[in-house]
Amino acid sequence: MERGVLTTMAACAGSTQHIELGVGVWNPYLRHPAQIAMDIGALDELSEGRAALGLGSGLAAPIKRLGIDNTRPLAAMRDCFAIVRGLLAGKTVSYKGTVFSVEDAKLSYTPCRPDLPLLMAARGPQALALSARIADGLMISNMCPPGFAAHAASITRPRRLVQYAPCVVSADRDAALAAIKPVLAGMLKTFWTLGQRVPAAKVSLVDHSGIPEADFAAAVAAPADALDQRFIDAFSIAGTPGECRAQIAAYAAAGVTDLVLTFVGADPERDMTMIGRLI
Repeated sequence: MERGVLTTMAACAGSTQHIELGVGVWNPYLRHPAQIAMDIGALDELSEGRAALGLGSGLAAPIKRLGIDNTRPLAAMRDCFAIVRGLLAGKTVSYKGTVFSVEDAKLSYTPCRPDLPLLMAARGPQALALSARIADGLMISNMCPPGFAAHAASITRPRRLVQYAPCVVSADRDAALAAIKPVLAGMLKTFWTLGQRVPAAKVSLVDHSGIPEADFAAAVAAPADALDQRFIDAFSIAGTPGECRAQIAAYAAAGVTDLVLTFVGADPERDMTMIGRLI
């Protein structure tokens, strides 16, 4: 369990003036849609209209360990979007959903914006189709290569497509690769295990990366430093500035509009500066 995002986002809102502040993602199984609307509305007000919100119903296994029944994720998303949109529009909302409901609910304050961007995290075909109908944009998880982003964009035609990826950039190529490999190897094991239970997770890894399934299984079992360049290119932004520029361009060509980088090297501030110069 990580730190709660609200405290950090509030601090960012008070310390910045221009950048967008995105939450990615809140899960209605952990925070009722009415509470989501209350919190994001307050954050949008605090940041003077700079908030954006990602919603998703993933992380099934960890949530079940909390004793929560999350067996209807798509229905939860439909209910969540309906309730949150209605409340942020300043309406009194009565909604009887399959998973979540409200009766005569209304925010006690006037929301900063009735059209605050609501994006949906999705990966499987049904979730992608639902995102196309109800969301203002799509969010794609770590460990999804540019090929999957292009596939998802062809289904959802999103106005915004947000993609997560780990990042290390350095003039010293060997140093960058040494830093990214253990991070990527850990993520690969997590997502490969998920893929054994969730077909869509396996499809996003294998079918759209060009890497054979047998090579994934071998990479998961091998030491982190044995991870080859195919995995680095498919699932991270890592290497020299020139290599990182090419990897960023691949995501842009796939339709990604917002590339969310997690800087995992020894000097994240330096890496942020170098990436800023690239773009």
